[in-house]
Amino acid sequence: MDRDQIEKLTKEYQMLQEQLQSVAMQKEQFTEMKEEFKEAMAEVEKATGKVYLSVGGVIVEVPKEKAVKDLKEKQESTEMRLGIVSKQYEDFSKREQSLRTNITNALKDFKEQA
Repeated sequence: MDRDQIEKLTKEYQMLQEQLQSVAMQKEQFTEMKEEFKEAMAEVEKATGKVYLSVGGVIVEVPKEKAVKDLKEKQESTEMRLGIVSKQYEDFSKREQSLRTNITNALKDFKEQA
């Protein structure tokens, strides 16, 4: 493998690391959202009085059943998105490990040839 190919692999590796970092941040955000919805659901389910939801920056009173339904939908959506992001993270991690190995081997070969 020549120097240009190694540089190309290195650039690809750097871009992949950036993507991996971005996906890791998204994964963390969705995990936090999932926990927030779980806590909110627990609070709504034990509520005996009025229940309020934030809708586009406005807080409105809603029936408890509507609040539970809304939270369940948000939980499901967040869990689905978390699953997608987790899969992307796994794929990027595997690709990153593979590229790292390829770069290491290419550098060893390049040094041996020099």
